[in-house]
Amino acid sequence: MEWIADPTIWVGLLTLIGLEIVLGIDNLVFIAILSDKLAPEHRQRARLIGLSLALVMRLGLLAGISWVMSLSEPVVSFWRFALSWRDLILIAGGLFLVWKATTEIHHSVDPPSEDLLDKRRVGTLGFGSAIVQILALDLVFSIDSILTAVGMTDHLPIMVIAVVIAVLVMLLAANPLANFINANPSVVMLALGFLLMIGATLIADGFGVHVPKGYIYAAMAFSGLVEGLNMAARRASKKRGASGH
Repeated sequence: MEWIADPTIWVGLLTLIGLEIVLGIDNLVFIAILSDKLAPEHRQRARLIGLSLALVMRLGLLAGISWVMSLSEPVVSFWRFALSWRDLILIAGGLFLVWKATTEIHHSVDPPSEDLLDKRRVGTLGFGSAIVQILALDLVFSIDSILTAVGMTDHLPIMVIAVVIAVLVMLLAANPLANFINANPSVVMLALGFLLMIGATLIADGFGVHVPKGYIYAAMAFSGLVEGLNMAARRASKKRGASGH
């Protein structure tokens, strides 16, 4: 336990907590989008179960840390690529995200029929199906998260503390984020665009083309800022219209 008195360990812990929270944004956006397809009374429970599964999965992967590290060993080789289980999982997860985001964009762009509107009021996705999809993406994001943690520190307690705190923050942010996305249709499209970008990044990473996460999150932050300015402009326009000016 001598690491507790080491200030560099505490700096590393704070850095890892921040990184794990940022990495969890992908997971959180996906859960928010998917839970919106459920009946209103099931949405909060789905977010809670989804994030609880994310925590259990991350802690389970930490418990089997040697097995997680073995996932980086190549198992398939073709042409110029030597793919590990980690790569295959990232590619599969990326393809799933691209497919899911594309499908949701298609549904958002097509004018909804009355039948579809009725379905949205009671939910267009089964609870079990939503949990299975959340679990599948939890696995992808968890492996990425744990491998990042392993690359930053050798202390297992530090990894456990950082992961638990990051998931607790995600739990606190889940409902406000989902409610905000649900109340702003333009933000839904922006979030789906984020999922497309994240999916493409996972596929590229799986094939050995590493895209620095800083670029991805900087693009997401800039897009969010632009959308925030658009929302402020729309509110100002409505106020002027209401006042008759």
